[in-house]
Amino acid sequence: MPTQKRFLFFLNILLITFITGCKSPQIGEVQKANQLPKIFPNYINVTIPVNIAPMNFSIKEEGDLFWAKISSGNEELLIRSKNGVIKFQEKRWKKLIKNNQEGQLKIKIFVKKEENEITREFEPFHMYIAKEKIDPFLVYRLIHPGYYNWSSIKIEQRSVESFNQASIVENELIEKNCVNCHAFNQNNPERFLIHIRGSKGGTYFTDDQQILKTDLKIESMPGGATYPSWHPGGRFVAFSSNQVRQNFYAHQEKSIEVFDLVSSLILYDTQTNEILNITEKDSINPLQTFPSWSPDGKYLYFCSAGCRKAGSNLSLDDIKNIHYNLVRKSFDPISRTFGKDELVFDASKMKKSASFPRISPDGKFIVFTMADYGTFPIWHEEADLYLLNLQSGKFKKMELNSNKTESYHTWSSNGKWLVFSSKRIDGRSARPHFAYINSGDSIGKPFVLPQQNPNFYNKILESYNIPEFVTSKVKFNPTDFESAANKKPLISSPGNPNDTTPRWIKLENEKERAKIEKGVHE
Repeated sequence: MPTQKRFLFFLNILLITFITGCKSPQIGEVQKANQLPKIFPNYINVTIPVNIAPMNFSIKEEGDLFWAKISSGNEELLIRSKNGVIKFQEKRWKKLIKNNQEGQLKIKIFVKKEENEITREFEPFHMYIAKEKIDPFLVYRLIHPGYYNWSSIKIEQRSVESFNQASIVENELIEKNCVNCHAFNQNNPERFLIHIRGSKGGTYFTDDQQILKTDLKIESMPGGATYPSWHPGGRFVAFSSNQVRQNFYAHQEKSIEVFDLVSSLILYDTQTNEILNITEKDSINPLQTFPSWSPDGKYLYFCSAGCRKAGSNLSLDDIKNIHYNLVRKSFDPISRTFGKDELVFDASKMKKSASFPRISPDGKFIVFTMADYGTFPIWHEEADLYLLNLQSGKFKKMELNSNKTESYHTWSSNGKWLVFSSKRIDGRSARPHFAYINSGDSIGKPFVLPQQNPNFYNKILESYNIPEFVTSKVKFNPTDFESAANKKPLISSPGNPNDTTPRWIKLENEKERAKIEKGVHE
């Protein structure tokens, strides 16, 4: 039939065009560059998990034609680009790394200018493939760097195995209030909490299909409940209760510093809806913060410093004298009581300050942030991650650090991967980086979370805060939290009505300032 003949004719033309049009310019004659190529992100010689999303990158060398030759064993893949962007097809990428577990990908870059017949061949680099998987999802707070205005804040989840992402909470739906302090129980996507400040204020607990809004504030707390840590059993959550302030200074090296006026530790019992003070009543002006449970639930680790001077008008020199140590207390879940403080790591002896202790799932190591002073390392360029061996007491500065801020770190559920926020890309915004922890003495070179567009991080300002691994996708969405925010909160009560306030002083003259300050951003 005429229609069928026309169809076959156009099909043949299309096939001829496809075959001839697919002929790529050849690499041709090459000249050794005798150097590694400049690529972004810097994925040169990184260690990656076998289930990671395609590691797309951009070649930052001058040229008009670019090639990336990827080889491993008997497999070889050649990708050509006119703009230097190297993208892997997802199916081909997954097959490539699956076939090379515990092996490596060898990547060789070629760059050619149109007016030059010679193609530059750069030194090859590798991506080493670990057999241990990384948890498939990452949850983080996406926020603009800033000091006061809450602007747009989201809690998002991103598949680490692909480029799919979705919002869990958006503050646009809850009157633009601050959203922070998300925390998961044992990387469980169904059991977590999120804190919201302002007109929709409260701590929101999820349990399978339910979101419960609670008010955790009781009289004996100096501030709201923050920096949560779930007890492994799931019944208890430890918080610190802080009065946080930020001061601005006319110093070139330091224009802002965030610090605690007072801070103490509390325990929330999810079964009884009760709050108990953890901070010892006979402590002398302690600053205690950043609670973190051991994997067996027998110890609560935290950071503690002596408060030498009260008030918000602290000079920068005053704050530089505040140093936090790593401390722990034993815990009895039956009586809900704690033992005495035990010093774990004396950072003050080094004129340093420790924060964010995170214990490995096997209980052998603690990773913590150490800065020169204070309690808010995200604003400290010198802040680095340290690894402490709990069995030997030995510690070291981790190889994964850069000359910019490292902080906000979390272990994967199998203890083989660490995610942390780093400002190494531009010195301004924090991005999630992953590092392979083979052992305390063997750590792979870290890499930033892959993006479909490898130039993505050069186009956004937002910081990725508090990255947390989860073992599967979170089912809740922004409208679920919008509905929960409109409900009345469940009011908590003191776990021991006779429990007196710890020996810290409520700074009454700070109330007015607290009303006008909208809180600390990062």
